[in-house]
Amino acid sequence: MRVSQQMLFNTYVSNMNRSLTDLVETNIMAQTQKKVNKPSDDPVGMSRILDHREALATVTQYRNNIDTAKGWLNLSDTTLTQASTIITRAKEIAEQASTGSMTADNREQVSYEARQLFEQLISLGNTEYEGKSIYSGHKVDQNAFKEVLWMTTNDANVASSTFNINGDSDKSIVVQFTSSGDIGTDALNYRFSKDGGDTFTTKTLTPPDTTLDLDGVTMDLQAGTTVRANAADDTNDTSGTWLWVRPTAQYMGDDEDGVNLTGINTTLAGGNTQAEGAFDRDVVVRIDESTNLASNISYSFSLDGGTTWVEGNSKSADGTGSNAVLSVPGGTLTIASNAGVNTLASGAQFIIRPDTAAINFQIQENETVRVNDVGKDIFGGVYEAPGASGASPEFGSSSMVSSNASGSKNLFETMGNLIAFLETNNQAGVQKCLADLDKAHQHVLTKTADVGGREKRLQIADNVLSNLELNEKERISHIEDADVGELMTQLSQQQIAYEAVLKSSSLIMKLNLMNYV
Repeated sequence: MRVSQQMLFNTYVSNMNRSLTDLVETNIMAQTQKKVNKPSDDPVGMSRILDHREALATVTQYRNNIDTAKGWLNLSDTTLTQASTIITRAKEIAEQASTGSMTADNREQVSYEARQLFEQLISLGNTEYEGKSIYSGHKVDQNAFKEVLWMTTNDANVASSTFNINGDSDKSIVVQFTSSGDIGTDALNYRFSKDGGDTFTTKTLTPPDTTLDLDGVTMDLQAGTTVRANAADDTNDTSGTWLWVRPTAQYMGDDEDGVNLTGINTTLAGGNTQAEGAFDRDVVVRIDESTNLASNISYSFSLDGGTTWVEGNSKSADGTGSNAVLSVPGGTLTIASNAGVNTLASGAQFIIRPDTAAINFQIQENETVRVNDVGKDIFGGVYEAPGASGASPEFGSSSMVSSNASGSKNLFETMGNLIAFLETNNQAGVQKCLADLDKAHQHVLTKTADVGGREKRLQIADNVLSNLELNEKERISHIEDADVGELMTQLSQQQIAYEAVLKSSSLIMKLNLMNYV
């Protein structure tokens, strides 16, 4: 076969291009230190790399979430630790002031420090992380607490009545009624002092007026409230009706106290129908077959707003037509008859919406951690729930100075009473505050331990994710990274091969018949 010059040329070029292509690809691997740079290098390997990269990105996001959650919880831990220190100091003040050796002047002197401690506690209750309040639930753009005036009394009639206080005072106000009768019905004489009882101002409440004028502060009492008198020269606050107007803190954030219930295609969602339990999300309950409350009830429920349903649930017939109790995630739904109607249509729905305040960060695929808290559940104070007609003390605490209610763990209320009793030289009141401070302190320490437990969860989760992150990086490196020593050897061999092709091609191309003539 005749070998033409064109054939030689094509062969030389083909060999050179092939050698050059191999050399360039190896050079790219040397530059990137990776043996898989594009899908064609290793299609299966690239697919595995992408899967591992996706897993690595997820782990990285979880670790970022943990880092942010640590910031929230570390700050909360520090805040509650500072609050504990303040309570300890308040207890020391109360211990000193509860003894008979302290004079009225001594109690007034320590009252200034007690008021400063109270204001510092409010500041701690309004702590923010990155501009977001950590104790106000979802209302992160506002303070959790504000300072307001509240009232303590020795009279059970007044304590059980509603009242409203407006105005501001930098000292506690003690009010004494010097005549008996009903608010808004009888003309009542009263006197008040803003200097701890050294001087009093006397006024008369004329019916139908129900508002006490305390010179810059007004207190509206519920009409019909009965008050008892003692003589103006009788300063025994265990008899008659006495009021102490003093500071407290009102919670302004979200709560988790209520569960709202609405219905679709049913008239039984109102009245005595209610949901009870600890719901952490919305629950939709659907009636699958027409029935009545006394018969068997087939129902489904959904935890994602009706996208997916858990079917096959039932309540057995029990012959009770007044109500039926359905078990759902988090608690129970009690459906009660309404105006004699106890039928349920197929497709009727009951939507359970719990009040929520938690901010949760996802730290693993099926695990979240809460980073905030409801301030009133820690520090107490007073709170006006949505739909309520007025504020009331937290933990069921009473406005009675002699109360032994379990609500004495209400820190802000206890501190407000301590200030009032120090400023008005009430030794017995201070003694009760000392006992209440012990309970409030234990409550705050319990909440601190809860925060610490969540911090520990973050630490454990971070350690697990750290190992997962290392494993994913190792898997990617095993598939993707090149062996540098082997790569350098391969690069040298291909460079020699390319140079050999160039040299041999050059020598052959120079040969022709004229060289032998």
